[in-house]
Amino acid sequence: MPGPVRAVLVLALLYLFLVGVRLLESGINGLGSDFTDALFENVTNPISGLFVGMLATVLVQSSSVTTATIVGLVAAGVIDVEAAVPMVMGANIGTTVTNTIVSLAHVRRSEEFRRAFAAATMHDFFNIVAVAVLLPLQIATGLLSKVAAAISRFLAGGEELGGTFDSPIKGAVKWLGGMIEDALDALVGPDRLLAALTILLAIAVIFVTLTFITKNMKVLVAARIERTLNAALARSGLVGMVVGTIVTVAVQSSSITTSILIPLVASGILTVRNAYPITLGANVGTTITALLAALGAGKVDGLTIAVTHTLFNLTGILLLYPWPKIRYLPVVAAEHMAAFAIRHKTAALGYTVGFFLILPIVGIFVFR
Repeated sequence: MPGPVRAVLVLALLYLFLVGVRLLESGINGLGSDFTDALFENVTNPISGLFVGMLATVLVQSSSVTTATIVGLVAAGVIDVEAAVPMVMGANIGTTVTNTIVSLAHVRRSEEFRRAFAAATMHDFFNIVAVAVLLPLQIATGLLSKVAAAISRFLAGGEELGGTFDSPIKGAVKWLGGMIEDALDALVGPDRLLAALTILLAIAVIFVTLTFITKNMKVLVAARIERTLNAALARSGLVGMVVGTIVTVAVQSSSITTSILIPLVASGILTVRNAYPITLGANVGTTITALLAALGAGKVDGLTIAVTHTLFNLTGILLLYPWPKIRYLPVVAAEHMAAFAIRHKTAALGYTVGFFLILPIVGIFVFR
C-alpha cells in the first residue's frame, strides 16, 4: 500500500477510534445509574483502582485502550476523576508487560538476555517508583488532579468539572456517532440491551482501530525509527526523551517504541542507560491517545483525567531524572534483577506472571 494511502487510512482509523469513545460514553449512560454504580462500587479504593488499571492493560496489551476507556467512563460520569487517577497509574505499570515478554525471547543467550531483561524491567521499576511517590501524594492532597483540573478548565474556556466544551473534533465525532446510535436505536429499541450492544461495539471499535493504527504507523515509520533511535545515542538524555515521545506519538503505542529498544540493547547496539531516557519519553508520548479521546468526548472531567495522565508521567521524570544521584535507580534495580534472572531463568517467567497477572488479581480481591 502506498505511503500516502496508508496515512489517509490512519487518519480514518483515528476518527473511528474517537467515534468508539463517544459510543462507549453513550452506552454507559444508557445502562442507568443503578447498573453502573453497582459495576464500579468495588473500585472506590485507590489501591484497587491501581490494580484494575494494571490488570486491564495487561489483558488488552495496550495502555492506550485502557486509558481511552477510562476517559469514556469519566466523561460518562460513571467514575469520578479521583477514582480514575489510580487506574491510569496502574495502566502505566501494566503496559510494560510487553517489553518483559519481548525480552524473554533472548532467554537462551545469557548475555543478550541479561541486557534485554534489564532494558525491559527498568521501565517497570521507573513506573513503580513514580506510583510509590505520586499515588500517596495524590490520595493525601489530590495535587495531580487539582493541577490537571485547572489546566482542563483553561483549555475548556473556563468550564468547571462536570461541564462540557466544544471542539472541532467533538463536532466531527458527534456526526457519525449520532448516526450509529440512531441506527442501533431503530434496530433494537431504547433499553439496556441497546446500551450493552453499544458498549460492546464501542470497545470493539476502540480495540480494532488502535490495533490497525499501530500496525499501519509501524509500517510507515519503521524504517525511520531505528535510525532515529540510533541517532539519539550520541545526544543528551533530553534528546532521547524527545525521540521517545515523538516516536510513540507517531506509532500510537509506547509498547512498540520500547519493544524496539529491547533487541537493540540485547545485541549491544544500545546500552541500558542510553535506552532509559527514550523509554521515559515513550511514557509521555503514550498519553496522547487519552488526550485525543478526551477532546472527542468534550467533557471537562474526561479531559482532566487525560491531563492527569500526562502530568503523572512528566512528574515521574522530574522526580528522578534531573538528580544524578538517584537518576538511574530504576536502571540499577533492573540490572540487579537481570543478574539474578540469568542465574535462575525460571524466575524471569515467574516475575512476569506473578507481577503482571497474579498480583493485580489478588490486589483487586484484597482491596475491593
